Amino acid sequence: MNKITILTLFPESFEFLKSYGVIGKAIEKGLIEINLVDIRDYSKDKHNRVDDTVFGGAAGMLMRPQPIYDALIANKSSKSKVVYMSAAGEILNQKLAIKFADFEDLVIICGHYEGIDARITNHYVDYEVSIGDYVLTGGEIPAMVLIDSLSRFIGGVVGKKESLVTDSHYNGLLQYDEYTKPRNFNGYMVPKELYSGNHKIVEEWQKKSSLQKTKRVRRDLYDRYIKEDHDGINQKNRK
Repeated sequence: MNKITILTLFPESFEFLKSYGVIGKAIEKGLIEINLVDIRDYSKDKHNRVDDTVFGGAAGMLMRPQPIYDALIANKSSKSKVVYMSAAGEILNQKLAIKFADFEDLVIICGHYEGIDARITNHYVDYEVSIGDYVLTGGEIPAMVLIDSLSRFIGGVVGKKESLVTDSHYNGLLQYDEYTKPRNFNGYMVPKELYSGNHKIVEEWQKKSSLQKTKRVRRDLYDRYIKEDHDGINQKNRK
């Protein structure tokens, strides 16, 4: 079982994540355990305040270190890896999601206001993770994105393991185009290769579609993939 503990000011925001969809079913099966911790419960302020002004005169309020530290110490183990969701962190990608899926005990800190005191991130956090080069009002939504992405790589969570292998970004490329019935929709046809009945032809079409789509939509990924293709196996698919 993978245990995920979330330190947040808004634990109720995660109830939907816990109750529905793939993650909800994984919790029911005992594959994932999600624990919600309200940081305010650890505040020593008589008014349960968890934020304060920033030294140096910067605008906004910052989360105090004490409530976060106490919540962290009370809920982590020696095996825990601590992640802080931060716009300044490493961008979440498929490789990072797979890495986090291997951790049996993950603690995720969700910041708010202007963020959290740097003494927490500098001394008690193992990874700072961002979901993109933009700023949100809190770390709850990024935490949900991280949990959703990593959970798919926990054994038994996704029904067919093959679907993970064909996902976008799994091998550095975007997933090939997919089609369902009818074959003709408003004059747009499903590529004949996909219903040829020949597995090799289907596979070749999928590889070509994946490369073409990546080149068109994410040229940065395409160029990186081609650059790393040392044995030249994709030479014939570059056009």
